[in-house]
Amino acid sequence: MATRPYAVILGMMGAGKTRVGKEVAHMLHLPFADADAEIEHEVGMKIPAYFEQYGEPAFREVEADVIADFLEGFEGIFSLGGGAPMTPSTQRELATYIGHGGKVVYLDADPQEAMERANRGGGRPMLNGDANARWKKLYKQRDPVFHEVSNVHVHTRGLTPQGAAKKVIDMVSQRIVHVDGTAIEPYDVAIGEGAMNRLVDVLGPQPKKIALIHTQPVQRHSDRARALLRQGGYEVSDIVIPDAEPGKTITVANGIWERLGTEGFTRSDAVVGLGGGAATDLAGFVAATWMRGIRYVNCPTSLLAMVDASTGGKTGINTPQGKNLVGSFYTPAGVLADMTTLASLPNDIFIEGLGEVAKSGFIRDPEILHILEEHAGELRNFNGQAFLGSPLEDVVAELIERTVRVKAYHVSSDLKEKGLREFLNYGHTLGHAIEKLEHFRWRHGNAVAVGMVYAAELANIMGLIDRDLVDYHRSLLSSLGLPTSWNGGSFEDVLALMHRDKKARGNELRFVVLDSIGHVVHLDNPSVDDVEEAFRRIQH
Repeated sequence: MATRPYAVILGMMGAGKTRVGKEVAHMLHLPFADADAEIEHEVGMKIPAYFEQYGEPAFREVEADVIADFLEGFEGIFSLGGGAPMTPSTQRELATYIGHGGKVVYLDADPQEAMERANRGGGRPMLNGDANARWKKLYKQRDPVFHEVSNVHVHTRGLTPQGAAKKVIDMVSQRIVHVDGTAIEPYDVAIGEGAMNRLVDVLGPQPKKIALIHTQPVQRHSDRARALLRQGGYEVSDIVIPDAEPGKTITVANGIWERLGTEGFTRSDAVVGLGGGAATDLAGFVAATWMRGIRYVNCPTSLLAMVDASTGGKTGINTPQGKNLVGSFYTPAGVLADMTTLASLPNDIFIEGLGEVAKSGFIRDPEILHILEEHAGELRNFNGQAFLGSPLEDVVAELIERTVRVKAYHVSSDLKEKGLREFLNYGHTLGHAIEKLEHFRWRHGNAVAVGMVYAAELANIMGLIDRDLVDYHRSLLSSLGLPTSWNGGSFEDVLALMHRDKKARGNELRFVVLDSIGHVVHLDNPSVDDVEEAFRRIQH
């Protein structure tokens, strides 16, 4: 099995690839290698002398061979020369490296800073003549290629080498889930500390105005997003909405449309939704409806939003008749699940997110359930102040990644919820009814937890699963601190809301249930007596 670098760093001459690479290696206690230094060792002379004696084509051939060897035989931080990624064989080697999970980092420095460093360094045959003019010409040629061959893009403007190295480490350690499929514009979900640093890259150069939609409780995270956006040269409109479900109304949406109209937002501008699931739902709905659709990015700040609301391209608002009855399917340009935001979560809001995590384990990925079992005590006792840097952070990152992959699987095949995607609604038929009858005082993840127990009871009554699997639902969810029973309304009220559920067909009820762990089926039009018996079982 090949030994591969932890990360490969590329960039323009003067970008600081060697200096920053050494800092990254030092911080991670890894070896460092510089391709140019290795080439000089290989050929036995300095690169300018080799260029002069043998020419650039011969140099590129040696360079490509050295890089290929290191991409399969070195486990530290590997820095490439400025022109190395322009060689087709090296591009193919980098693509293979990425295909095996490698991280190719484009160190994108401020051009003026990079030119000054390149001129001070000397010994660069590619800058012979008018150095600045040559640098600019090379940048124009290389920048698009660097974007193409890398999968991590790090802006270093104004950062010290140590600051740039920390940013590289944060971004390299992030987990990326790629979402694509029929009728979907492909996008990435980035999970990890510092994921929000990708915001400018995901938005791209086209937008001039950004509507930053967020709630008051996440003010410190919105402050950070606003600073990143302004640093990226955007004009930012700060829009604060009510927290949680009260923010998902037509009144709130209309107020934002009025702002966008007054402030001259065009089809080329964009929306950033930052906060919990309600905030990202609303932001996506506004983006989907303004001028029939503008670019948007989600920055979820709660566990629930990271694993559910922000990632599937569902946008919507609530009405007096029910939850999410008005909305659209509209995918984001990207989702940035920055783990640092979880440090500010209260324990109860973190735990409700585990309801959606467990759901993904029940419907497709049993390993999620094993992880939840193994770490139930730590998860139940979540303390945001002690979270970052603790062993629990890696556990939660893996749970988020696995849950997002389950969602991506269903979304990529069925964006508009005509079949497979309905399986993501396991536990939601009763869950949404509970939320409505509780006037949204119950949090979504808690309602879904009870809804999953209800679905398990109904499947048991119908002979699809045995009693042990029902009991497993109760014991696992209880061990995480999630509720498994509800006594807040009558069966008649619940039944009426179930008939309004999006899965219902005509006057017939439709449920998502299990016939085994990891395997979901539709249950069409069960008898009212069976539906009521399952409801009775979750009342105690």
